Amino acid sequence: MEAGQVADRAAILEHDSAATSGPTTAVAPIPPADAPILPAATIPRAAATRPRLATAASPRAAARPDRPARRARPVPGQLRLPFAPLPELALETDWKSRPRLWGHAYHPMCSYLASFPAALAHAFVARYTRPGDVVLDPFAGRGTTPLQACAEGRIGVGNDLNPLAHVLTAAKVEPPAGRELEARLAGLRIDWSLEAPGWLDLASGVLAGPPHAAPALVPAAGSADGPREGSEPVPAEVALAFHPGTLAQVLFARARLRLDDPADRFLAASLVGILHGKRPGYLSELMPNAFSMAPRYARDYAARTGFAAPDRDLFVLLAAKLRRLARDGRPSTPGIALAGDARDAGIRARAALRERALPDRARLVLTSPPYLRVLKYGYYNWLRTWFLGFSAAGIDATLDDAHRREPYLVFLRDVLAGLRPALADDAVVALVLGDVEAERGRAAADGLAIGLADETWEGAARPEGYLLAGVVRDEIGPERKVTKLWGAEAGRATRLDRILVIAPTEAGRRRAVAGAALPVDWSWPPRR
Repeated sequence: MEAGQVADRAAILEHDSAATSGPTTAVAPIPPADAPILPAATIPRAAATRPRLATAASPRAAARPDRPARRARPVPGQLRLPFAPLPELALETDWKSRPRLWGHAYHPMCSYLASFPAALAHAFVARYTRPGDVVLDPFAGRGTTPLQACAEGRIGVGNDLNPLAHVLTAAKVEPPAGRELEARLAGLRIDWSLEAPGWLDLASGVLAGPPHAAPALVPAAGSADGPREGSEPVPAEVALAFHPGTLAQVLFARARLRLDDPADRFLAASLVGILHGKRPGYLSELMPNAFSMAPRYARDYAARTGFAAPDRDLFVLLAAKLRRLARDGRPSTPGIALAGDARDAGIRARAALRERALPDRARLVLTSPPYLRVLKYGYYNWLRTWFLGFSAAGIDATLDDAHRREPYLVFLRDVLAGLRPALADDAVVALVLGDVEAERGRAAADGLAIGLADETWEGAARPEGYLLAGVVRDEIGPERKVTKLWGAEAGRATRLDRILVIAPTEAGRRRAVAGAALPVDWSWPPRR
């Protein structure tokens, strides 16, 4: 970074910090399309006009001639220039002292890599929203933010491009009534008792596959076909993971559960949560519950250890899972689950809210965008995606989350631009971002940690006219990380989460700063 750039940024941060106690700043209007756009660093923050947003028809395709140049990074061995850090927001990280399973009983329905705890969601929902407010998460993952919002009487809206994430979120925020679930499970039990011999024969055929026999074909997921109406083979790694009797039940449930039906979707989401794990409550003990081992590794591990799958009854374990999930009942407010690109999540969220005659602007956005080249969500969930009928490779190709810095910032800038029409006048936006030291074991090219909060502020949020409230530091201990199972690589990706808190207007920025000091009631279930 050049010395002049450092001085410019320091002046901007000093102005932002002083504005915390100063008079309310009027938000400048969006300039005409032909108006010249000055570099943000050359004009005071209060007078900076926001660049024109992308249209709803093409939010990702808008030209960005005003995009500021990226700052230079020192090469290894080069003296680091002075750096003005982002101001810290005085918000207590009180979620860190909560139990791991704090919050609504639906949260642990299925493990999911790179998800933040429900207590973190509560810390922001309780401080920055009231009952009836809309809370939006454009990268919903397994639905932590929208579920906790719904459980606290808010309207939780979760969006994700990953179909596995969408199924999990929809199951939690759009659940069926308890009696519907019981009736559907009872009906499946009856169907199984009548059809079990055929499914057991099919499972035996799958296990006796090549090279001993031609591959047995099984019904497609959600097809409702019988055991003799197969249309696709079963991957060898799936077959070796389950006992023959358990495999027969898995194939039966896979064919019968339809993801467009709320009761079936809830059952399917609950089943993928117990598909594999190292305890008696899981259908297979070949893999940990947090993620699927790579197929080749699973085969080698089974051969090396002489793995023999235990005989587990799907219906017994599923019923036990449903009893645990029912502990808190359904969330007090229904939510909305959307499937699609985060860049136009705001437009689609408003449309979905209007269809339901609900408020159509979010007062809080709490989300964790994917980090740089850290995870492949399809690859690490290939057994779950197979059960649901999705392609793991297809998911990873669609997500395209293996971004390097420059395209990552372009992507996040488009996301923030697309959110603007869906934000209330005093909305608060909180982005949970991890400092990346290595990209799945490969060190960053310049040898330095990648501070995603700084990069996102400078390259995505500030150019879109957002105002900075501050950053909350959330140190991540190795014991909290699911990736500790990766041994030497554990913790190298994200030792520190920093929550970048921004707002589209001065009113939102002031609310973000003032709300940081509010006390939070941590009793659960909430007091009536």
